[in-house]
Amino acid sequence: MSMPVRIDDQLYNEAKSASKGECRTISGQLEFWAKVGKAALDNPDLPIEFVRDLMVAKAEERENLSIFEAGQFRG
Repeated sequence: MSMPVRIDDQLYNEAKSASKGECRTISGQLEFWAKVGKAALDNPDLPIEFVRDLMVAKAEERENLSIFEAGQFRG
C-alpha cells in the first residue's frame, strides 16, 4: 500500500542522490533509511554501520550469499 508523504526538499534531494548510487528508487531509499533508523533506535548498543550492513545483507538474494568461515577476514 502506498501513501503520499510530505518531506523536506533537502531530504528528498539527498535521497535522490543516494538512490542512484544504491540502485534504489527515491522512495526505496527513504524506506531503507527509515528502516535503518528504526532498527538503530530499537538496538541502541549496536553501531549504526553494523545495523546498516545487516539490513543490506538481509535484503540480499539467498543464492548470492556466501558462507562465512571463521578467520577468513583476518589481516
